Amino acid sequence: MKDHVNRSNETKDKIKQVTLIGLFANIMLTAIKFALGILGHSQAVVADALHSFSDTASDFVILLGVKYWTAPADECHPFGHQKIESFVTIIIALILLGVATGIGYDAILSLMDRSQTSLSWMVLFAPILSILVKEIMFKITYRVGCEVSSSSVKANAWHHRTDVLSSIPVLVAVIASLINPKLSFLDSVGAIIVSVIIIKVGLDILFKGINELLDTGMSKQERVDIEKTIEAIADVHGAHRIRSRKIADSFYIDLHLEVEGAMTVKAGHDISETVKKILIGKNNRVIDVMVHLEPAPEKKEIEDTTLS
Repeated sequence: MKDHVNRSNETKDKIKQVTLIGLFANIMLTAIKFALGILGHSQAVVADALHSFSDTASDFVILLGVKYWTAPADECHPFGHQKIESFVTIIIALILLGVATGIGYDAILSLMDRSQTSLSWMVLFAPILSILVKEIMFKITYRVGCEVSSSSVKANAWHHRTDVLSSIPVLVAVIASLINPKLSFLDSVGAIIVSVIIIKVGLDILFKGINELLDTGMSKQERVDIEKTIEAIADVHGAHRIRSRKIADSFYIDLHLEVEGAMTVKAGHDISETVKKILIGKNNRVIDVMVHLEPAPEKKEIEDTTLS
């Protein structure tokens, strides 16, 4: 129990640290891009600034939620609180979709308006800075998300990556508009492309969060690998009815284990504990394993079944 609490505190600290770094980077980028977008008359850069601002919202959501989903299991929540993380992931996705819709709508209205303003060269600095900073933040955040097996931290990492992806068309549109003022409409086109990219990422994250709440199980290949691992353990005759249940980015597993029918209760218990430790040790996403012991079919029964 003490080890679980220590791991929980360590996980919480890692998530808070990387999220606070991301929050600082997002606030800085939002201010710089918004100022340059307004002063340089670039709608695409302003849209990119709003995207960065939406990242700060998801950072705050994680900072508020991590305290609850990393809390240990209690009497009212015997399976823990990890599903809160799935809700946080969905909230991040909805924030993304909301921001993307607003950006796209404003860009379409601007594109329909024939009057286009000339851009200033200062706006080039905004997307270049954004690409560099956000790619670094993506790598750092995604690595922490994998270390602590957190779907919401990974979602927040992809939130950083969408800033990179959205800044690339902004950069292209701004350069084209600066080279040839007649192409200034590309600034609005760039903003629309930004919104489409954000919507795509937002929908992916949303469906992932929903699947987690629906207790989606492991893939077929993962189940096959588990079965092979179990059957390689000494004194195990077989395993079947291997079921898994996803909670956030982790899994609970229950399975039926076949052992020698004449085996003592203690020996059977020791084998089940061995199976549990091996499965958890081999896959850091497995939180717990429930093992149901069954006597293995006698050879005669197997032969009769085969003949029939």
